[in-house]
Amino acid sequence: MSKETIETLVSELTHEEEWRRMRATAACLAGGPRAVQALTQALESGDVALRVEAAAMLSRIKDPAAGVSLVGLLRDSEETVRQAAFSALEQMAGNLDDETAAGLVRSLHESSDEDVRNRVRQLLGVIPNAITPLCEMLTHPEGEAQATAATILEHLLDPRSANGLIDAMSFPAVRDTAVRTLKKLGAIRDRIDATFNALRDVEGASEREEARMSTVMDLLGIGRPAVEILIEYLEDDDWVVREAAADLLGKIGDVRAVEPLMKRLQLDKDTGVKEYAVKSLGLIGDPRPAQLYIEAIPIRPLRVMAIEALAKIKDVEVLRPYNELFNRLRTDRDGIVSYSAGLIADKLAALEGEQPVGQEESDDHE
Repeated sequence: MSKETIETLVSELTHEEEWRRMRATAACLAGGPRAVQALTQALESGDVALRVEAAAMLSRIKDPAAGVSLVGLLRDSEETVRQAAFSALEQMAGNLDDETAAGLVRSLHESSDEDVRNRVRQLLGVIPNAITPLCEMLTHPEGEAQATAATILEHLLDPRSANGLIDAMSFPAVRDTAVRTLKKLGAIRDRIDATFNALRDVEGASEREEARMSTVMDLLGIGRPAVEILIEYLEDDDWVVREAAADLLGKIGDVRAVEPLMKRLQLDKDTGVKEYAVKSLGLIGDPRPAQLYIEAIPIRPLRVMAIEALAKIKDVEVLRPYNELFNRLRTDRDGIVSYSAGLIADKLAALEGEQPVGQEESDDHE
């Protein structure tokens, strides 16, 4: 049993010997809060290579406690380190806490580096809880800060910003932008409501399916500004409306939809809604629903979509506890199930430094 401290193991993430790097990686992934603390310390005290590796490791662990430290790394003097911090924050978008979102908003105003400001704007567009600190920034004493927040909120067009924009209309620096944004938000709400009301009025199974597809095509172009409203429609009494909302959320691909779609997969009584929930979660690629996918595999209408969704998870490490199941499913009679399970099992084998199943035989024939 290794007696090295977690701090020592973290320092070996960049060791020249591969086995030490692999041991360090395994220790960080299994180390819990102590590993996160050691990694965040490495962000401050490590050399360039270690700061980059620590940021990448934190993006795999996805602990919200690391968010503020990663935001601080955006001020690093090394471009490679700043890029690693941006990548980590982007991958953790659905897990970042309010304090991290607020830190990003502050950096947007405080940074003089236009490249950093542009990247932060992109991050704020994918972080679900960025709206509150942006609305607070609308009341900042400096007009420039108010205008920056209003401009981003106009770009995001998130319904949650409506009250903040209304309150900010008393500030001359943002009045015109606030009015313009509120008009756009009202138009988006009216269009979505009218489209779903029309869908509810359609009768007949085939006619409803055709209308559902038309609804999806009609509303898809709205994109992310529709997400919060579509999440509301996941709770609609009409199954075809819930199906359309779930389908749209998957195609838009915003991480805000992950937990509401997970709820539909768990609780919805309509199999069709569950199918679209699985499919859409798979398109988003977030690892949080992994256990739900595993539980859906024995359910015949969901099993193919569930295994495909598992194969689309980018953070393969979260699938390691199910490696035995994936190896068993390699021989499943359904070709899609066996192929996807084999794909996942091969990725897990690669993480361990093992050869994928079947690779040995192909090597022998060469």
